[in-house]
Amino acid sequence: MDAKTGFFYLFSVVLLYSAFRVITARNPVHAVLHLILAFSQAAGVWLLLKAEFLAIVLILVYLGAVMVLFMFVVMMLDIRVDALRQGFWKNFPLAAGMGALIALEMAAVLMGGFGSVDEPKAMATALDAAGNAIPYFNARELGRLMYTQYLYPVEIAAVILLLAMVAAIALTLRRRKDSKAIDPSIQVRVRAEDRVRLIKLDATRPVSTEPVVGEEKKA
Repeated sequence: MDAKTGFFYLFSVVLLYSAFRVITARNPVHAVLHLILAFSQAAGVWLLLKAEFLAIVLILVYLGAVMVLFMFVVMMLDIRVDALRQGFWKNFPLAAGMGALIALEMAAVLMGGFGSVDEPKAMATALDAAGNAIPYFNARELGRLMYTQYLYPVEIAAVILLLAMVAAIALTLRRRKDSKAIDPSIQVRVRAEDRVRLIKLDATRPVSTEPVVGEEKKA
């Protein structure tokens, strides 16, 4: 067994363990942490398969953004685990039946669904400046295809995502009466004369020229 096979079994064992702990952990924070571990191990498996783009996307998008958001949400919410477990055994038969059905369907597909599929052929490769073979599914070739052959679909997807983001912000935006906001244009046009104004006021009582009693004693 070479080093690549050893790393594959290591990543796979840790991935299965962490995935099992995601659904069996009693603490929601521990479940999220095990899910982060599962994603990292899946990224390692993809690196072994030379799909470094998928591995990088999994680490940057899911581990760097989605799972951090999950962690903040779980830590901010006051989740009562005891209240969630009250209906566990009541819904357990239905959940077990659905899990068994999904497992049977997956087993049927994996065991008999690929019998008529031909063996994978050698993937076409390109040559870099040094003459080394480059598979087409690596990050550089994938980026080249996205911004040359599939440029318009990528731009359309970017515009759709931008519209979805703007629409989500517009739908959730609510103006509150007690909110205090400052117009930035007013701050830019502000002058020193507008901030401080000197006003001359008359004295409220006449100034006395007679010495104070305490000062006479000191003298």
